[in-house]
Amino acid sequence: MSGTLGTVGAAIGMFAGTNTDDLIVLTVLFLSARAAGRPKVWQIWVGQYTGVGVLVAASVVAALGLTIVPDGWVGLLGLVPLGLGVRGVITAIRARAEAEPASIARGLAAVVGVTVANGADNISVYTPVFRTIGAASTGATIAVFAVGVAAWCLAGSWLGSHKKVIAVVERYGHWIVPVVFIGIGSVIVAESGVLTRIF
Repeated sequence: MSGTLGTVGAAIGMFAGTNTDDLIVLTVLFLSARAAGRPKVWQIWVGQYTGVGVLVAASVVAALGLTIVPDGWVGLLGLVPLGLGVRGVITAIRARAEAEPASIARGLAAVVGVTVANGADNISVYTPVFRTIGAASTGATIAVFAVGVAAWCLAGSWLGSHKKVIAVVERYGHWIVPVVFIGIGSVIVAESGVLTRIF
């Protein structure tokens, strides 16, 4: 029993520690959903579960000794939120006379892409853990992650539900949302060191 509780406790800590930045992304997505109508709320939920599922699956595969993407090139995934952010800025410039905020993650695929890109570095944390804890504990950890995704979505929705915040996003969201995504993408690419490998 103590072993199971220990596994659950470790899984909670690991999920919270590696997905703090994802809470910011979710808040922005829910704000965009409320202010611009896109992405749809169900797309955020499904996209988040799908994205985290991809990350966990990649970690399990890597734990079995297989490498899908070399660690040095994972940072290229940061180009996803970066590209979405740039597109959002361009859209905002073209329609700066309109009050509607830019919706940069327009559908399910975009939400999945942002989730995977933002959590790509999590694979380096999950892989050694899955490699050492065994099948049963890995299953329990994945179950905790599933609950964690729901908790994160609910927290992001709550954070993005305040009237004052929504009012600000409705007024400045066509700049705020894209800039946040550009920042996230830039940090992912920069911290990965992938630019050094390319140039």
